[in-house]
Amino acid sequence: QVQPVESGGGLVQAGGSLRLSCAVSGTRIDSMGWGRQAPGEQRDLVAYLTSGGSIWYADSVKGRFTISRDSAKNTLYLQMNSLKPEDTAVYYCVLNVLTGPERWGQGTQVTVSS
Repeated sequence: QVQPVESGGGLVQAGGSLRLSCAVSGTRIDSMGWGRQAPGEQRDLVAYLTSGGSIWYADSVKGRFTISRDSAKNTLYLQMNSLKPEDTAVYYCVLNVLTGPERWGQGTQVTVSS
């Protein structure tokens, strides 16, 4: 089974930037993205893209986060700019967003200090 592996989380001050990476090996994935879960909250998708080029962002991150994919490296990225304390969460790479069944990685912690 394809298992995503995230990296790139860390601690950053408000207004700063981080880039998350997700390495995906195995078969081609048509839709993949990023989700997050803050303490005491449910998991939510924040962005995804499809092999056809469609991209979706949650309103809360639109204009600040950019999702991209390097097919040659089988890697998915999430560039996060203008980070806010409310962006603090565990971030997960998510496969099969549109087709299911969704597969979530182990996650990487992002902490934004005020």
